[in-house]
Amino acid sequence: MVCAIRKARVLSILFVVVLLAVAEIAEAQQPKKVPRIGFVAMTSSAGGGQNLEAFRRGLRDLGYVEGDNISMEPRWADGWAERVPGLISELIHLKVDIIVISSATGALAAKKATSTIPVVFAAVTDPFEHGLIVSLARPGGNVTGASLAVGEGFSGKWVELLKETVPKVTSFSVLWNPTHPVASVFARETELAAKALGIGLRFFEVRDP
Repeated sequence: MVCAIRKARVLSILFVVVLLAVAEIAEAQQPKKVPRIGFVAMTSSAGGGQNLEAFRRGLRDLGYVEGDNISMEPRWADGWAERVPGLISELIHLKVDIIVISSATGALAAKKATSTIPVVFAAVTDPFEHGLIVSLARPGGNVTGASLAVGEGFSGKWVELLKETVPKVTSFSVLWNPTHPVASVFARETELAAKALGIGLRFFEVRDP
């Protein structure tokens, strides 16, 4: 939780957020309609293919299989930020049910393009500062996702959200990489927040290979 998360790992975790959105969409739609997921990456398919595969694998592990009960529409910007709005417009025209985006640039373009299609972002350092969300606790609007923020207060906010989501929680564990430059900041803020809320805390080290 505290260690630096590479993009591939972020996208493999991000499926949890998308899963909730897809489940809600599927429930609201006609029984035979398969939810369509739009996926926009800043990289090329060659460079970012592992991220897409990690995302597919995460969905698959929870029973969401492409070609069966979901469909995917991947789009690649090939490193050109100016291409992103066009790719998003294409997905909107295809009437996708949700858009997954791997950058702040893409998330901002998606937010500008639609206020109705759910947008899930990854690899965004500070979604609040970028204007993507209203607050960490209540993102608001149609945009949400996973933040890589390392700023003051973020890890403490995660603990608060955990307590809000699971009020009866008495303890939890944190995976962290103590060799990472910002790890000590995350660890300190997490520990202080847990102590303030009366929650037990254990750290487990996960070091780089």
